[in-house]
Amino acid sequence: MPDLITNLSVLLDNLHLPTNSSELEQAQRIFHGRGHAYEGLHHVTIDWLPPIILITLFAKESTTAIDELATELRKKLPDAKKVLLQHRYLSHGPIDEIYSDESSNPVQRLEVLEGDLKFQITLGKARNTGLFLDMRNGRQWVKQHSHGKRILNLFSYTCGFSVAAIEGGAKSVLNIDMSSAALNIGRTNHRLNNHDLDNVRFQKLDIFKSFSRIRKFGPYDLLICDPPTLQKGSVDIAKDYAKIIRRLDSFMDFDSQLMMCINATQIEGESSKEFLLSKMKEFAPNYQLIEEIKPPMVYKETQGRGVKILIYKRSS
Repeated sequence: MPDLITNLSVLLDNLHLPTNSSELEQAQRIFHGRGHAYEGLHHVTIDWLPPIILITLFAKESTTAIDELATELRKKLPDAKKVLLQHRYLSHGPIDEIYSDESSNPVQRLEVLEGDLKFQITLGKARNTGLFLDMRNGRQWVKQHSHGKRILNLFSYTCGFSVAAIEGGAKSVLNIDMSSAALNIGRTNHRLNNHDLDNVRFQKLDIFKSFSRIRKFGPYDLLICDPPTLQKGSVDIAKDYAKIIRRLDSFMDFDSQLMMCINATQIEGESSKEFLLSKMKEFAPNYQLIEEIKPPMVYKETQGRGVKILIYKRSS
């Protein structure tokens, strides 16, 4: 059962806090209860989005527990100008301000740093901030493996992978998503990093109705596929992932690579990783698994939970 006040000491003992001034400047998760590794804290995550602490609750908690947590976090992060609380168990995930430095103004948009990359995040207007922090290591991998490559970024959202790819010297990137608002933030993210957008495309498309159009811009040297598990009216990954996997050869060049992502506990009665491995083996046996990228250490997971990032290479 969710019980923050009883387990507060466990939470505080397992914070992943910045250890130096450089880390203090970085956007990062500092506590992750959603992996079910901490009893009674499954409903709590905490992010450090300098200079803001964002507490996210997936179940209701008492005002006493929230206030005590906020007080302890401010002691741990004295540079914090605000403490915000997001109620993800409510529709639209509203955000309350529970502490604010006298000198700070209301914040709805914030520019944050991840490594040497800048991203715009949104606070209070959507359930998600616009930057999934569990994908940090995935973005780093893309940056390191993009030089000279033509990249297809499916379900691109706010184009974090695209930013990493262009920073890493990609020849071109095609970003595809159903949300024009997310793609517009993607453009902003590139501009924040002073990127030339001549070789970056942003396409608002239903991927499953646009395969011929996607092929037209190919072939690609690297595919990034990071779909939502379930998005009403557009994506049900249990049924839809195979539709993409079946068509890989029509998109990808020889000797190309894939970054295949999935974030669910179970799909069709098996772990999400086993689900993806089996679909790749069934529909794309000429792609060999070469690497699995783990999320940052703060994402302690049990029972196969959390994001899975699998890297494949085309062998024929």
